[in-house]
Amino acid sequence: MRRILIATDAWHPQVNGVVRTMSIVVEELRKRGHEVRVVGPDQFHTVPCPTYPEIRLATRPSGKFAKIMREFRPDVLHIVTEGPIGWAAWRWARKRNVPFTTSYHTRFPEYVQARIKFGLNLSYRLLRHFHNAASATLVATASLREDLEARGFTRLSPWTRGVNLERFSPEPRCNWQERLDVPGPIFIYVGRVAVEKNIEAFLSLDLPGTKIVVGDGPQRKALEQKFPQAFFTGRLDEGELSAAYAGGDVFVFPSLTDTFGLVLLEALASGTPCAAYDVTGPRDILAGTNGRVGAVGPDLREACLKALKADRQECRKHAEGFTWEVCADLFENALHPFFDK
Repeated sequence: MRRILIATDAWHPQVNGVVRTMSIVVEELRKRGHEVRVVGPDQFHTVPCPTYPEIRLATRPSGKFAKIMREFRPDVLHIVTEGPIGWAAWRWARKRNVPFTTSYHTRFPEYVQARIKFGLNLSYRLLRHFHNAASATLVATASLREDLEARGFTRLSPWTRGVNLERFSPEPRCNWQERLDVPGPIFIYVGRVAVEKNIEAFLSLDLPGTKIVVGDGPQRKALEQKFPQAFFTGRLDEGELSAAYAGGDVFVFPSLTDTFGLVLLEALASGTPCAAYDVTGPRDILAGTNGRVGAVGPDLREACLKALKADRQECRKHAEGFTWEVCADLFENALHPFFDK
């Protein structure tokens, strides 16, 4: 069994796909007998992230990170993110010439460009410098791997995602039409309400029925004002979330920048067909289903209307092919040990 240290700028109380993925993988690794230490922003002095104050960034984490490494003496190091903690871990490992692994969770250059119009080429050059120093960089989908390879990234390793099939199920199913006194069909989005999620593209569509947005984030107030005909529920607890998914006739995923889209699997596990752009994540998750569980394409409205014809039982069946056990296996097998460095 190994002592595993995971360095991440995305950790509780943040709510996003990175945190969900790593929380479940850490739990699975501990079940397998590994001793896992997560080093996150909660262990440092932090400041709000510019343009996204809900996310806290560690300030000057290098000294404390080195102290944690001396005390914990891990066998392996995995770096989750390219933020201050990730760079502190990167510098620690590079200085001592020890191997480490990384994972590519977020299309960071596209996120930055969406917020502050920072150049894509410069961002990708920085990320190549970061990830190409690793013994392996874990990526979620084949299409993301192809894209990163074309941009000069090396030693890319597959790392799929899973879904909790007990937590997310077709029943119970929220009756949104009765609850809100609205017409169907119900088109629903679940996730962070932020500019990089491209939710405005969904809310601008000319669709029959009703649009519902589940979640919270910095863009919620502006979207509520611009689209008063849509319903915004805010964040729902775990007991309500599966029923909310299941109550939708179509789950709409308008993002153009996600690397996977865990919410797609959660929707499918809840029996709800998915509609999305033909981009990394949706393209991979819905590959080979021929419209049985949803639709992807360049026209999001057309995909939404096609998804109405999908088979809810097939949605659940397709989601059952994605397990967290396989996700943890791939993560565990990619780890690169080092000794007494």
